[in-house]
Amino acid sequence: MPHTHQPYLTEFLAYLKFQKRYSRHTLVAYENDLTGFFNFLELQYAGIELPEIKAIFIRSWLAAMKEKNEAEAKTLNRKISSLKSFFKFLMKKGVIDITPMDAVATPKLPKRVPHFVDEKDMSRLFDPIRFANDWMGKTEKLILVILYQTGIRKSELINLQEGHIDWGNHTIKVLGKGNKERIIPVSAGLTESMKNYSKEKKEIFESLPHPNLLVGKKGLPLDPKQVYIIVRKYLTQITTIEKKSPHILRHSFATHIANNGAPLQAVKELLGHSSLAATQVYTHTSIEKLKDVHKKAHPKA
Repeated sequence: MPHTHQPYLTEFLAYLKFQKRYSRHTLVAYENDLTGFFNFLELQYAGIELPEIKAIFIRSWLAAMKEKNEAEAKTLNRKISSLKSFFKFLMKKGVIDITPMDAVATPKLPKRVPHFVDEKDMSRLFDPIRFANDWMGKTEKLILVILYQTGIRKSELINLQEGHIDWGNHTIKVLGKGNKERIIPVSAGLTESMKNYSKEKKEIFESLPHPNLLVGKKGLPLDPKQVYIIVRKYLTQITTIEKKSPHILRHSFATHIANNGAPLQAVKELLGHSSLAATQVYTHTSIEKLKDVHKKAHPKA
């Protein structure tokens, strides 16, 4: 990467970290995308300055990756998004007058149909016999209940704090992507389960150095791999779908409430999506359900 470009990249990443509050994982993705692009520019068009970058250079970079099978459409879209954000930042700084990204088309993605667990299978998941009557058994059950009843992400579950629970109003405050807060209603039953869990936790562990609700055997916060293993273990017992991750419970939550009549806007708010486009993948199941109802109920169907 040219030395003249590096200060702007460093400043941009600092902006994403401290002002946009992006996660470390997202920051690494942005840095890798932009570094890869500038390395390509240096190799193909040595010494080019930022205002001289044209759309054709960007399309050449994308085409080169596509030809080498280095990136699928989804990855290319993310790289384009990284460049769009960077050039928009440069415009605000007055480094460039126009962004070359206006002339760069985004590859179309195939429609993604989310995998989910059937409602009848989910009802079998919470059979008390499945869970050991010890601390980890209670922790594992609460993990599954929270994920399925709220639709929160794995990272949001791990970072859920007792101070984020409104015991009286039966809601939890979730800190999502980009540090965006949202309030999710929970059932009285789940509130009671979390309260009992919290009480027993304080009896077992005399003092905890963190405010997290869920903890493992030693009273430490759960880690992502641990949550994944727990979810996979129990989903394996009730479903044959290939993917058995915490995110499948999020998909199942969204699919089931959409099927049962929840407005798409409400599903969007509960999931913490920034736009309806991300939420619309859950409408397919509602449509299929309507087709089934029509077929069974209409005399001419």
